[in-house]
Amino acid sequence: MKFKLNRKGFSLLEILIASAIFLLFALGIYSGINLVFKVVYQSRMTILQTALLAEQLEIVRNLAFDDVGIINGVPDGVLPYSTTTVRNKQSFTIITTVRNIDDPFDGTLGGDPNDTSPADYKLVEMSVICLSCSQQSPIVLSTIVAPKQLEGASENGALFIQVFDYNGEPVAGADVTVTNTAQTPNVVIHDVTDSDGYLRIIDTPTGTLSYHINVSKSGYSSDYTVPVSAEVPTPIKPPSNVVSQTITDISFSIDRLSNLDLHFMTPACVAVANADFNIYGETKKIGSEPVVYKYDRDLTANGSGNYSFPNFEWDKYHVTVTGSTYTVGGSTPVLPIDLTPGLTQEASIILQPYSTHSLLVKVQDAGTGLPLSDATVHLTGTNYDESRVTGYGFVRQTDWSGNSGQVDYTNITQYFSDNGNIDNDSPAGDLKLRKVGQTYLNSGWLESSTIDLGTAANFNNIVFSPLSQPAEAGVNPVTFQLATSNSSTPSQWDFKGPDGEDSSFYTTTSTLIWSGHNGDRYLRYKVFLNTDDTSVSPTLSEVAFTYITSCIPPGQEYFGSLSASTYTLDVSHDGYNTNNDTVDVSGRTEVIVNMSPSS
Repeated sequence: MKFKLNRKGFSLLEILIASAIFLLFALGIYSGINLVFKVVYQSRMTILQTALLAEQLEIVRNLAFDDVGIINGVPDGVLPYSTTTVRNKQSFTIITTVRNIDDPFDGTLGGDPNDTSPADYKLVEMSVICLSCSQQSPIVLSTIVAPKQLEGASENGALFIQVFDYNGEPVAGADVTVTNTAQTPNVVIHDVTDSDGYLRIIDTPTGTLSYHINVSKSGYSSDYTVPVSAEVPTPIKPPSNVVSQTITDISFSIDRLSNLDLHFMTPACVAVANADFNIYGETKKIGSEPVVYKYDRDLTANGSGNYSFPNFEWDKYHVTVTGSTYTVGGSTPVLPIDLTPGLTQEASIILQPYSTHSLLVKVQDAGTGLPLSDATVHLTGTNYDESRVTGYGFVRQTDWSGNSGQVDYTNITQYFSDNGNIDNDSPAGDLKLRKVGQTYLNSGWLESSTIDLGTAANFNNIVFSPLSQPAEAGVNPVTFQLATSNSSTPSQWDFKGPDGEDSSFYTTTSTLIWSGHNGDRYLRYKVFLNTDDTSVSPTLSEVAFTYITSCIPPGQEYFGSLSASTYTLDVSHDGYNTNNDTVDVSGRTEVIVNMSPSS
């Protein structure tokens, strides 16, 4: 009889699947066992720490009442504020806090009835933590210690410290450090605020301007008293007094930290590297006469035009550039930057070329304080007359006397090309048809250089002047077409009119630019001059284009290269009452125009 042996084995895929299943099973068992060990370990550590605190509290209960206190603290005693002990080869840190308690049973200090001996008993609180054991929070136990006899009358006072946040709500668990420098060695108190945001220090030794207080909390700003110094000769919140049998109230304000990122750039969105600037917080002052701000720094942006303030305190921050290269020409959002707690704020500071005398106009709704775009700002003075629209950038050309041949618009008196029928010096800088003998040519055109707006733009209006042309020249003697691109060197410039057709033309000033150009960065224009009567020629003195980009500050207009003088400022906006006023310009001047809705 013959037997046939089956020599078929496992495939590689089957081996891999089996190995994976076994590995998952083994990892599950390992994780489960590891979790059990962790739970057992943490339970053992909790039992050990609880026993350690119970042992320390039992020592406290056996002390004389007058000895129950912190060394050089309030109440004063023999207990150290912080101590470290080793058990089972682990190091534990114990923090002890002792508070005098004013029980309302016999009245309270300053209450009705007034308790002139407010230290009725003491609350002893101890916490323990093992920093090397990955412990997240300490274990806390407390006990009450009372005197054997009635408490005696005290000549000490009380210090009540209140801590609230940005919205005026109490901050519980704030860390408070109080140092009394009137005693040697200094009395130092470490404690935290209760659920009402208060720390009430009862039976406090008297002192005049000797209690230095610092309030902080993890992830929050800090607040503190400021002693008299050469830098702060008149502090707003000096060290506190404590008067005999009197409550001294003092309050502090802290809240969550924020982040502020500043970006310095030109109106064309070009970063300004290494800009020198000053920043200060308007509302938080530590001194008066002279005013000393809590935060006031001279800083320098990095090579990319940025400066970041991580973990920054909330305030209203003003930013100015220093030196003689740039002037702040606006910002997004409008300065001052209102930095609120717990947020990250981006701010773009728009820089203009430095001007000895300049004016920044900020137009805002009187009710909401929000910036108003589309407001017309008209500034007039001796030999000066300029109108701008808030929220819009503009580029213009007023002189073509530099002749043709320029590809990019770097020289503001040059252009790209013409057909030879244009005259640019009669008068100098203006455009007219070329005159041959005693008559003008019938028509001519000029194509501009490439204008770089710095970033993608949404176009608004084309504006040109003069508005009045010789009647003999006929209808629409000055017309335009525009071409835009996201490349400075497109294969060709495709010129179009207001309806997006290459057969139409812009014929009227302030005409809306075709929306199909929106989102492009580069612009060229083509101007056409025509006359029906060759004895006259139309004239072009100025052409401008308005547009919106992310670098155009809302509700703001900057006027540079002014003289130190008095100007008339007229601001108008549809649906609002017109604002008429005068402004004295001297140096870098800013004005806020509040617009009230018309009835």
